[in-house]
Amino acid sequence: MRNFDYSKKWEKLITPEIVALLTQIHEFKGEQSLFIEAKADTLTRLVEIAKIQSTEASNKIEGIYTSDDRLKAIVKDKTTPKTRNEKEIAGYRDVLNTIHESHDYILIKPNMILQLHRDLYKFEGYDTGGKYKAADNIIEEEDEQGNKSVRFRPVHAWETPEAVERLCNEFDKAISTGTIDPLLLIPMFILDFLCIHPFNDGNGRMSRLLTLLMLYRAGYIVGKYISIEHLIEKTKESYYECLQESSLNWHEEENNYIPFVQYMLGVIVAAYRDFSDRVQVLVTSGLSKPERIAELIRNTYGEITKSQISEKCPDISRITIARALSELLLSERIIKIGDGRYTKYIWNRDKE
Repeated sequence: MRNFDYSKKWEKLITPEIVALLTQIHEFKGEQSLFIEAKADTLTRLVEIAKIQSTEASNKIEGIYTSDDRLKAIVKDKTTPKTRNEKEIAGYRDVLNTIHESHDYILIKPNMILQLHRDLYKFEGYDTGGKYKAADNIIEEEDEQGNKSVRFRPVHAWETPEAVERLCNEFDKAISTGTIDPLLLIPMFILDFLCIHPFNDGNGRMSRLLTLLMLYRAGYIVGKYISIEHLIEKTKESYYECLQESSLNWHEEENNYIPFVQYMLGVIVAAYRDFSDRVQVLVTSGLSKPERIAELIRNTYGEITKSQISEKCPDISRITIARALSELLLSERIIKIGDGRYTKYIWNRDKE
């Protein structure tokens, strides 16, 4: 069986690119901790938006959908899930809420992982959740012609309980030393978890929930305000490419963790940057909505698209954004670049 000892493996991750990402994350964390403590009430709206985006994106990656209205109602627990997809979405919502509220008390142990997986499927009519796979599974990929091929063969079903036990023990041992950056250990653990693929279903969603849980426990709570799952969904091609690259020769213990670790650190950096942008919007929240849009464009280095404005100001409707952009163009305070779906906007510094 594979050796999950992380005591030396992390040393191979100390590349200039990864060190640069770690430095950025540590700086962001330090800068934003005080703001989070001082503005906890103000950030409530960001938490609500992140929950909706996380629940939608993590399920969307697995092909689980419902309408926008139904999604929001389910996440806010204002309706009963009807379809199988909606039941899985409701399960994700509840596990996400558990992690948000109780992360300090959820240890990275096999029984806790099984309990979270059980809750992921608690709205299903059959006994799916909370059990390891009963038969061997494979990870397939499909080409443009619809032809399927085996991408990875996970751990055998009979080996799974012991593999998860060893994985959790080695992570706990490594994190307790205090000498290894948790930001390196977390994606290494997640890659190994996905290579074990311990469940018949829900492995991808569980991996993203565990990522959030482990980041919270390590003091990186940006995922509470910015959806890390949403950022992964937006870059899922890179996510799958890095996952595949880092899983090559995994059974032979010759795999390279760097691609997946670097990808995940990049996602965390992007989350912190998004948080900074949204904090800036909150600081100017006393302005009217059109004024906030103007201020956002003015403070953006370079170009910005309508969809980017919408992401950074999720409480402002697309109609209001379009109207504000028209007025700013008319007054020549902004400059329009390109046309159609490629349209971008930039602040007109000459008019200041």
